[in-house]
Amino acid sequence: MSNATAPEARSDPAARLVAAAGPLFYREGVATGVDALCRAAGVSKRTMYQLFASKDEVIAAGLDQWADTIRALMWPPDDHPGGPRERVLAVFAALEAASGDPEFRGCPFVAAAVEVKDSDHPAAVVARRHKEALTGFFATEARRGGAADPDGLAAALTIVYDGSSARAVVLARPLDGLAVATATTLLDAAGLR
Repeated sequence: MSNATAPEARSDPAARLVAAAGPLFYREGVATGVDALCRAAGVSKRTMYQLFASKDEVIAAGLDQWADTIRALMWPPDDHPGGPRERVLAVFAALEAASGDPEFRGCPFVAAAVEVKDSDHPAAVVARRHKEALTGFFATEARRGGAADPDGLAAALTIVYDGSSARAVVLARPLDGLAVATATTLLDAAGLR
C-alpha cells in the first residue's frame, strides 16, 4: 500500500510529516521514533515540534490522511456497477488482493489502535472513526439490499474484515478466498442478494 505525495506537500514541512507518517507507521509501527519520522519527511526534529505538539499528533494526522488512500484502494468507487451485495464483496475482494502483497501489514487502523493501547490516544480516536466509517459503509449497503438487521450485519462484516486482515498478517500468507467466502456466508444468511 503506497501513498503518493502531492506536489504541494513537498515544500510544506507539516504536510511532508503527515504524508510520511501514515506509510512509515504502517510499515514500522507507531513506536517508530521521531528521528525516523523526520528523516522520512526531510524535516528537522525542531521543525516538527514547532509544527506539532507531539509525535502523537503527527501519528493521528498521518493515519487520518492515509485513510483516503486506504479507502481508494479498498472500497468500491461510487460508480461501481454492482448492487449492495457486489459493493460489499468488492471490499473483501480488495482485502484478499492486498493480503497477497508482501508489504501488507493488516488494517492500519487496527494496528495503530492495538499498538497505542490507549483508547483516548489521538491515533486510537482516528482509528475508531475510520473503523466506524467502514461499518457505516456496510450498514448503508445492507439497508440498500434489504437486510433485516443492517447494523448487526455491518458489525459482523467488520469483524470478518478485521479478523481476516489479522489472520493474513499472523499467518504471513494470503487469504486465498477465505474473507470473500465468509462475507458471502453472512450476506446469504442476511438475505442480501
